[in-house]
Amino acid sequence: MKNNQKIAILAAIEAGIEIMKIYQTDFEVEYKNDDSPLTIADKKANDIITNHLIKTDIPVLSEEGASISYSKRKEWKELWIVDPLDGTKEFIKKNDEFTVNIALVENKRPIMGIVYAPVLDELYFGDVEIGAFKMENASKHINSNEIISNSKKLPLKNNNDYFGVVASRSHLSRETSDFINQLKNDHKNIRIVSKGSSLKLCMIADGSANIYPRFAPTMEWDTAAGHAVILSAGKRVVKANSLSEEVEYNKENLLNPWFIAK
Repeated sequence: MKNNQKIAILAAIEAGIEIMKIYQTDFEVEYKNDDSPLTIADKKANDIITNHLIKTDIPVLSEEGASISYSKRKEWKELWIVDPLDGTKEFIKKNDEFTVNIALVENKRPIMGIVYAPVLDELYFGDVEIGAFKMENASKHINSNEIISNSKKLPLKNNNDYFGVVASRSHLSRETSDFINQLKNDHKNIRIVSKGSSLKLCMIADGSANIYPRFAPTMEWDTAAGHAVILSAGKRVVKANSLSEEVEYNKENLLNPWFIAK
């Protein structure tokens, strides 16, 4: 396992452990200028991750530090894209479906990704050169020598007798609903599964679902890590308007296009 991946996995799990300490308290919620929620967990997790990733000498673009100008970012051939707490709304609702996302992007393509779900203690990680993996009880196996040997290669084998469609629990748009209705013309037995945060992308990577259409706003830090895991599992995240072009990162506008993961 590459050293940068070890650092990122340790960062994600340590951030998750800190998030869990706050999750079990009556924390306060602030709101940013765009009305999105922010908690002390977002801030503390961001500090932990940044302190780890600084060892790699690769610049970091985080949701909590997204004000870096494009004139500076466009010179970066390689960067970390981080969401220290993806699914803050899920965190506030206490429904357990939130993640820590860390992605390594090279020339606009996510080549390595870590998605850690602290409540579930599940770690998804991928590297386009070695593949994608899922590890359960991740916080008990953070010794770097045990990570791969204690993980399952993705996609997992499953015997689903249905066509699984992933939909957002908090952001199901009319366009997404229309797309799902069209799928029913081609697939007799469709099952819709709702999840929060990057767990939706991970369901495509592990094979527990077949398609994730997202016709609603997302930001680069929401998807980069899960996208890397999907690519590492031999699958794709394509722009909805082309169905052939892969979603790209470190753009001037950090808003993602509508996409389909499959």
